[in-house]
Amino acid sequence: MKWSSPVRQLGLAVAAFLLVAACGSSSGGGTAACSSAKTATSASDCGGLAGLEAAANAEGKLNVIALPPDWANYGAIITGFQAKYPSIKVTSDNPNGSSQDEVNAVQQLGASNRAPDVVDVGMAVALANTSLFAPYKVATWNDILASQKEPTGLWFQDYGGYMSIGYDSSKVPAITSLSDLLGSGFSGKVALNGDPTKANAALNGVMMASLANGGSLDDISKGVDFFHQLKGKGNFVPVQATTATVKNGTTPVVFDWDYLSAAHGTDVPTWKVFVPNNAILGGYYAQAISKTAPHPAAARLWEEYLYSDEGQNLWLKGLARPVRMQAMITTGTVDKTAAAALPPVSGTPVFLSAAQATTASAYLGSHWAAAIS
Repeated sequence: MKWSSPVRQLGLAVAAFLLVAACGSSSGGGTAACSSAKTATSASDCGGLAGLEAAANAEGKLNVIALPPDWANYGAIITGFQAKYPSIKVTSDNPNGSSQDEVNAVQQLGASNRAPDVVDVGMAVALANTSLFAPYKVATWNDILASQKEPTGLWFQDYGGYMSIGYDSSKVPAITSLSDLLGSGFSGKVALNGDPTKANAALNGVMMASLANGGSLDDISKGVDFFHQLKGKGNFVPVQATTATVKNGTTPVVFDWDYLSAAHGTDVPTWKVFVPNNAILGGYYAQAISKTAPHPAAARLWEEYLYSDEGQNLWLKGLARPVRMQAMITTGTVDKTAAAALPPVSGTPVFLSAAQATTASAYLGSHWAAAIS
């Protein structure tokens, strides 16, 4: 926050100093004016944003996990947060990890100083692990639709897009339908972004295949059958697609979210993105704060940053659709240039409900390994 008056600036600095000096660190996970940071359900429990900022600055650290710098512009988001709060060091662990890896780390590391403070996970994983999360409502909570958040703030969706097939048009034939992928021109070339029993993007890739082959949001089995066919023809590559594998040509065809796929065009100029009009599957990821976060004030401040206009527009610049986008369009705070650059989608999108995501995840857990073995 910038102030034009030097006197006001000095007053704020003195106030912040007194705030920090008054309490210091505590073993209970709180600091400064926010000794209750671990249980704070909004910034008001810390005396407002200024109190939360002082407490987070006193903690001096934030642990995030599974956030690739090129995923939805997270590199710029982390840089922006550190520029705004230089006293807080951000440690980003396992950047190519899955949603399941995130909750595994929360469970295994507990309240240790290395444990994740926050997670960014797919809905199936979020819904299955609410017991690990602390309720919190960001200042812009009312801009998030009721269907996109847990009522008490255990999780709240952040950004999303549409499942797509990205491909290097210089290495494979043009893709106009999913059935094209069964052709000989795709031998050893088709990949998912992760293991669908653990990674949300991969689960949704299988679901898109199911929808395109006569399945429904309640039935992912036809998607599993499709990948079984791909495997049988030698076209499916059981390698997690990453920026590196796309760049070096190991995975020239990838099922992934449109905003992640579009980003590969930076390294591969011949990269194209296809969204089948008979299977327009939308999806959002969700934020959650670990209830054993070692830096509870910084965790909450991170969420406030992500859901501010600045944070939301940074996701938008990464070609992801931020959850507050419609509200920001209404207020005129959306980045119009970034919004105009979003990948085009033609048709009516569908979204997995919480129950459908859980059912799909359970089916994959029982059938995926056999299908691709």
